[in-house]
Amino acid sequence: MYYLKSETAFDSAHFLSGYDGKCKNIHGHRWRVVAEIKSETLSEDKQTRGMVLDFGDLKSALKSLCDYFDHCLIYEENSLKQKTIEALKEDDFKIIPVPFRPTAENFAKFFFDELEKIGFDVNRVEVYETPNNSASYSV
Repeated sequence: MYYLKSETAFDSAHFLSGYDGKCKNIHGHRWRVVAEIKSETLSEDKQTRGMVLDFGDLKSALKSLCDYFDHCLIYEENSLKQKTIEALKEDDFKIIPVPFRPTAENFAKFFFDELEKIGFDVNRVEVYETPNNSASYSV
């Protein structure tokens, strides 16, 4: 089995609704996302012969997914009052709702699933909330 890894990062804020601790408050992270894909074979294509695929393809897809969340407030759907959302939008803040609690664990699965939708044979995705703390998802 062959494995390729690529990583990128994005900066954003989030909070954990219903959490009893510091993370219930809005705070920021430099999220680091490491994606690993797999293949039993190497390409025979002229351009990518001897490769699983061009690293640039994986890097570009992962960067595009992460850039969407860069420099924004990520919040779980239905965790903010509508008037709060309207006030933030009125002041032109970039806010992005997600259908899950924005934890490293849930982001690992989110990026795994999104890369699979694009067509990558994903082995594992690891998401770092801090330089020393990460969560990963694989099947």
